[in-house]
Amino acid sequence: MFELYVVTDAVMSCGRPDHEVARLAYEGGADVVQLRMKCAPAGDMLRQARIIKETADDLSKLFIVNDRVDIAVISDADGVHLGISDIPVGDARKMLGDDKIIGATVHSLREAVIAAEAGADYLSAGSVFTTNTKSDAVQGIGLDVIFEIKEALDIPLIAIGGIDKGNIQDVIRAGADGIAVVSAVVSKPDISAAVHELRDMILKVRPNI
Repeated sequence: MFELYVVTDAVMSCGRPDHEVARLAYEGGADVVQLRMKCAPAGDMLRQARIIKETADDLSKLFIVNDRVDIAVISDADGVHLGISDIPVGDARKMLGDDKIIGATVHSLREAVIAAEAGADYLSAGSVFTTNTKSDAVQGIGLDVIFEIKEALDIPLIAIGGIDKGNIQDVIRAGADGIAVVSAVVSKPDISAAVHELRDMILKVRPNI
């Protein structure tokens, strides 16, 4: 479904607005951008979402909203990504309809099975490695969990958490269908170049799996 998935983070983006980060990520080759604005007022998030959606459509890319099903609906995003404590996948599906994408965060095979059975279109497993990007994330689930989920379930699996150019190919070899990154892209001076480099590394290793 996705090779490279970029998640925005206003704290790490060196003052650049989320819509600019998204544009640069798309231009570098990201398949999808997720707008994550955990503490922002709804109005601010909606304004960013509408701009990113327009850019995504212009470039034939995908746009996902983190947590906020209402923002996803109003901005006509391609979908929403839900955490363990967010609206259940089944309820989100009722609000979004069958043509939208719903992703779910998981930390174990058990959680992955529950999310898949609830109707998630893809899973995001992590944090694979220890990361400071998301302080409340489950830390360091490791590559074995990626392998275990992929072996058990036929559903797109995105790995996230502490992934950079030093370990990205190992994560793909473990079975991840795609990689989600935050600091490895949004904190870099040249976002497009960072995306291009990571995507190239994914494509180089995938034929050898």
